Amino acid sequence: MEYTVKKLGNLAGVSTRTLRYYDEIGILKPARINSSGYRIYEENEIDRLQQIMFYRELGVSLDSIKEIITSTDFNETNALKQHYKELLARRQQLDALIENVEKTINNKEGRIKMSDKEKFDGFKQKLIEDNEKQFGKVIREKYGEETVKKSNQQFSNMTEEQYNELQELGDKVLETLKAAYKTGNPAGELGQKVAKLHKEWITFCWGDYNTEAHANLTQMYVDDERFKTYYDKEQPGCAEFLRDAVWIYTGMRK
Repeated sequence: MEYTVKKLGNLAGVSTRTLRYYDEIGILKPARINSSGYRIYEENEIDRLQQIMFYRELGVSLDSIKEIITSTDFNETNALKQHYKELLARRQQLDALIENVEKTINNKEGRIKMSDKEKFDGFKQKLIEDNEKQFGKVIREKYGEETVKKSNQQFSNMTEEQYNELQELGDKVLETLKAAYKTGNPAGELGQKVAKLHKEWITFCWGDYNTEAHANLTQMYVDDERFKTYYDKEQPGCAEFLRDAVWIYTGMRK
């Protein structure tokens, strides 16, 4: 079946302006332009629009979507399987939050008694899922499935007090890193203080500590743009400074 811009917009629930913009940026071209000058969309374009809408629903930027779906090795079936996997993870996350709200209502109305840990289970599950979505693949490639599972279990079992302590420690790492960077000396007192604080933070997250894994993790902060952006967001160069400080702290660099 063929669709004009207007008919396709009505079918998919998107504006004609959006479809025209997708054409302009090369993410969704019409199959052809008819003799009257109208854009005509056919089955392949319908399927591509569906893919675009899946990615948009999952929070992927248009630039990234374009790079993905115009790639020579793009596979629609594999993409759909990945969408399915991510949507199931989102449903699991929502189910955990819904269960948490239901328990809280029952707790408020006196039908059950929630532990302090239970009050935050849904929120912690959401953080785990968010981290999984953003960094899961690269962490697994670097450290393996068991390390990730152990870290997630460690996080899930935290009490409210432990969770707050972890958050405060993370903030302290960033504050100290910012101050240490200004000294320009990763081997100095502040540089080594931030390395020690970072060790405490990852031990809290992982449940144990390994010097080589610590050093490799900070190298990944430099190599992976997502991590680098996080540490460099207030002061460019902080990711490399932290890496250097930790490598000195762990003895990887003299």
